[in-house]
Amino acid sequence: MPLIELQSVAKDYSLGNTIIHAIRGVSLSVQAGELLSVIGPSGCGKTTLLNMMGCIDTPTRGRVLFGGRDVGALSDSTLADIRLHRIGFIFQTFNLVPVLSVRENVELPMVLAKVPAVRRRSIADALIETVGLSPFLRHRPGELSGGQRQRVAIARALVNHPDLVIADEPTANLDSRTGDDVLQVIKDLNRRDGVTFVFSTHNPAILKFATRLIALKDGELEEAPVQEAS
Repeated sequence: MPLIELQSVAKDYSLGNTIIHAIRGVSLSVQAGELLSVIGPSGCGKTTLLNMMGCIDTPTRGRVLFGGRDVGALSDSTLADIRLHRIGFIFQTFNLVPVLSVRENVELPMVLAKVPAVRRRSIADALIETVGLSPFLRHRPGELSGGQRQRVAIARALVNHPDLVIADEPTANLDSRTGDDVLQVIKDLNRRDGVTFVFSTHNPAILKFATRLIALKDGELEEAPVQEAS
């Protein structure tokens, strides 16, 4: 069974008297353990697609299935529980809490999930070490570089051991070298721990990191070739 399945999914928005067709009849399956990238220019519908895959939004037409369950038929509380426990999110703007330390930012989803404090610290510290930030445990986001802040966001996305991590333009605010470093962290987690990632990008360098590539243009998808990194 696919982890995520989109069945003839479409998403429309109203802009005054105009209907914007953001996604047009997309069908797609994502298997556990994939490292899937959705590429395409700004405004092509990447964020809309990821929001539906991450159970943040629902389609106008068609169905999104997560673990075989129709997302559109689930209650708000069930969807909130799925987003908290089964899906991690990485955003291009990092979305870190500026007054919290690196450790506290990483622990935050576990606080919401009511994980005991001792276990929270143990899990957070292990993931911070995984992304190479152990020396910065007590630093606040303002004391970190952009690449370091994105690594914190990656660690935070993994704390509840999600089935899926959604990353929307995770390198958009980084220079190319730092962006490559962040993508390598994602690829290592995918290879070593089998974490499923779906991320969007307009960066063609993603070709050497993704195991599967989907091109999105005018709300429609097509498979694209990938170039495996050694």
